[in-house]
Amino acid sequence: MSHQSFLTEQIQQNRDAYEQLAKHIWNTPELRFEEEQSAKLLADYIQAEGFTVERGIAGISTAFRARFGSGSPVIGFLGEFDALSDLSQIENQPSPEPKEAGGNGHGCGHHMLGTGAMAAAIAARDYMVENGLPGTIEFYGCPGEEGGSGKTFMAREGAFDGIDTAITWHPGYYNTVWAYETLANYQVSFRFQGKASHAAASPHLGRSALDAVELMNIGANYLREHIEETSRLHYAITNTGGVSPNVVQAEAEVLYLMRGMTVKKAKEVYERVQKIAEGAALMTETKLEMTFEKACSNFVRNHTLEDVMNKEMLAFGEPDYTDEEKQLAKQFYDTLSESEIQNAIDEVRKISTNDVAHDLAATTIPSTPDMKRLSGSTDVGDVSTIAPTVQCYTTCYAFGTPFHTWQMVAQGKTSYAMTGMLYAAELMSGTAAELLENPDLIDQAKEELHQRLDGTHYECPIPPGIEPSKLQN
Repeated sequence: MSHQSFLTEQIQQNRDAYEQLAKHIWNTPELRFEEEQSAKLLADYIQAEGFTVERGIAGISTAFRARFGSGSPVIGFLGEFDALSDLSQIENQPSPEPKEAGGNGHGCGHHMLGTGAMAAAIAARDYMVENGLPGTIEFYGCPGEEGGSGKTFMAREGAFDGIDTAITWHPGYYNTVWAYETLANYQVSFRFQGKASHAAASPHLGRSALDAVELMNIGANYLREHIEETSRLHYAITNTGGVSPNVVQAEAEVLYLMRGMTVKKAKEVYERVQKIAEGAALMTETKLEMTFEKACSNFVRNHTLEDVMNKEMLAFGEPDYTDEEKQLAKQFYDTLSESEIQNAIDEVRKISTNDVAHDLAATTIPSTPDMKRLSGSTDVGDVSTIAPTVQCYTTCYAFGTPFHTWQMVAQGKTSYAMTGMLYAAELMSGTAAELLENPDLIDQAKEELHQRLDGTHYECPIPPGIEPSKLQN
């Protein structure tokens, strides 16, 4: 029996349990670093499967490590389970309607991401034991990916130092091996403290913190012309200083997210934004307080591991979908705008000339070594700098479904989403099986990473003393 047949059988015979776990997490969406129920569900399940579980690692209550086996190679699977705020949505309904007003929702598929990666870890363990292969399988429960960079905090505390390679995935709307670099980022809050006064009777006595925020934003917008084309600069005003226009606002705050191709380049943008903030404080005679919230590194591709996963994708074949599933997906597809659909088509054409279905894209698209870059960021980047890392991307949503939208939340419990999750588990566990059988591939992957980093070592972009921050609603 091939390892693909063995792994498919192991995963599919537990399909009901994995679906129930993913749907349970979808039903109880928790924001970054508050995923107490979700983390416990996954940790309890894998512990019952015979893994030794360490909870609360890296000083984060919802982070955990599950381990089985001993010795090399050490293969780590990365799982996430955090949700997004204000994205509650009724399941399977192709029109926007919150399930809970103002509630959270899984608009990025993390309810499946953690479950699928855990299923892969268990299947890889079963294959290792069945064939008497040496090695250690680890599963990492990684909280706070959405705006929290949980893995970066975990990396800072050495959580991933012992692994030889890392494997993960992300739900999407076509099947491929992840073949993109991503941007590093810094997230920093700028709080201005001024002096309140009557805006009509004595405006000259006040010092407006809101003016400082606005001047900072104007300066940052002018800066956009003078940063590299690949860099990004985003902001959100998180405190306007109140709702009374006849009061000079004594405090106001703005949150900035600054991206660059590398940590160094992201830091350069941050340092320039910092100077703009200091200038705004000088102009308004307010006091400036900066709070460093988080950062993450750029993702470093590994072609050696991508080749292994590409071969697994071809060996496993493509998932099947029923006519009923395609019809439901088509209803969600029909809610998308022309520009959203074209954006998805353009994304696929960056890596392939293949046509994609206008409902569920079952076709697999092998990755190529050509350099491609996304303008977004992921804290998987920090792990990829510590150990060679590979990811897959599988069809769990109607083609073109934008991330962080009601459409993605609404499709999170569909049968086709669950099929995509378990297909990803097959690809990840198959990759691990190949590495267990041929550990020299890991040595090749490590040498490639060493060359890509030009001999440098991982340096966490989050300074010591900074603690993970929960989302303030």
